[in-house]
Amino acid sequence: MPGPGPVFIAGATGYTGREVVRVCVERGLETVAHVRPDSRRLEHWTRHFEALGARVDTTAWSLADMKATLEALQPGGVHALLGTTKARGKRGSGSAVVDDYESVDYGLSVMLLEAAVACGSKPRFVYLSAMGADGRPVNAYMDVRKRVEAAVRGSELPYVIARPAFVTGDDREERRPAERVAAKVSDALLGLIARVGAGEFADRYRSLTGAELAQAMVALACESRDGKLVAETSQLRGALGGALGGALGAT
Repeated sequence: MPGPGPVFIAGATGYTGREVVRVCVERGLETVAHVRPDSRRLEHWTRHFEALGARVDTTAWSLADMKATLEALQPGGVHALLGTTKARGKRGSGSAVVDDYESVDYGLSVMLLEAAVACGSKPRFVYLSAMGADGRPVNAYMDVRKRVEAAVRGSELPYVIARPAFVTGDDREERRPAERVAAKVSDALLGLIARVGAGEFADRYRSLTGAELAQAMVALACESRDGKLVAETSQLRGALGGALGGALGAT
């Protein structure tokens, strides 16, 4: 179980992040949604999250500032749901932070982890990784996730590391046509595989929507007593169904 303090959610404006905010509020948790102070849609997200019942935090992305914020909040849980894309990096986001995997996916995640360690409340750190992050990195995206996972494991904090396969859905604002097509083709093939008795294999690779992933991650963070968890897609699906017992991947 996370501590009694609020839940701090970084990456709150993302596809999964906004759903994590919603689920946390629905569970009655004191919820703090972080939005970049230089976000072009700051006013929109402030209205959106406050309407849900969450507080909005606009701490600048610097280690000193983030440490000060978390020390003041004394959070019971910290969610790191940060990520960018190659397309976003090419066009630029207007942020003070360089929009690439190394700066956002790695740099900000590790900065948040360091601030969480330093704050003193020992919050449960929930990190959104990806399936295959424990293997040999095949690209920059997976290399970053492997290194962040190592940092999380090496910290003194309790943690949940989520490793979903595809995270997609028709409700995703950002267009990722290749990813969506791949997910649909994969799900169709896995459905056929499940019919011939390989349901466990199919569950490992089937896609999740942002809402499904959020529900599973929050359930794992709130309901599990194990301090160190790694959940693949099948375990995340198990959490969705309330089957937390045997569905958890512990390290």
